[in-house]
Amino acid sequence: MWKWRTPPNSCCWPPCVWVNKETVMTTGIVSAYNQYEEIGLVREPDNNQSEQGQLGLEDFMNLLVTELTHQDPFKPMENSEMATQVSQFATVSGIGDLNDSFNDLRGALTSNQALQAASLVGRDVLVESNVGVLSEGETVQGSLVLPASASNITLRVTNSAGELVRELPLGTHEAGNLSFSWDGYDDAGHYAGDGFYQITATASVDDAEMAPTVLVSAQVESVNLGGSGGIQLNLDGLGQISMNDVVQIQ
Repeated sequence: MWKWRTPPNSCCWPPCVWVNKETVMTTGIVSAYNQYEEIGLVREPDNNQSEQGQLGLEDFMNLLVTELTHQDPFKPMENSEMATQVSQFATVSGIGDLNDSFNDLRGALTSNQALQAASLVGRDVLVESNVGVLSEGETVQGSLVLPASASNITLRVTNSAGELVRELPLGTHEAGNLSFSWDGYDDAGHYAGDGFYQITATASVDDAEMAPTVLVSAQVESVNLGGSGGIQLNLDGLGQISMNDVVQIQ
């Protein structure tokens, strides 16, 4: 009768097949990778990634298999540690793809905003400001922002010396924007002269006096597209403001 021959230094009979944790984990990783490859979930290596020093999924799997193959068999990698590495790679890869998508979206939005800003050249916009610019033959126009229905609304225009030039009673108005216009003449009927004037207002809301927000109209002379501050508009007499500060396009 034929018998098993006991191999040298064997600890058991019949001979045992020893499979360490390293072999199981390595085989599992390779098998899983092959399954992903068969159903098309493994992306072809990107030459650009290699040139830029970036690792793709295939590079990561090869490194992981190599690490498992050469690890200390008496201190094999724990399942939790391997799962953590895979999870970290997936997270970093996902964040990278998400960042690329956001960068593309930001570029598209910036280009669209630049086109919109360029179309504003020569047009008037409303911006929050207490300064009005008067030129001969022109008027200073704007709006008062009323948070609630108000009465005794009064607009005051003062010059650079702080002297009252014109006081315009605007009566009563409901909540919202109340338009105003100053023709450049003082209370005596004389032209006040070209220059900068301060525009302020007061109103009564529920028997309490308040100061409405003043918006003035200014013409867009040019647009700056560069810089970290985003798109900037150069307004006639008022200087540079952010496009985000425009309240209304007229």
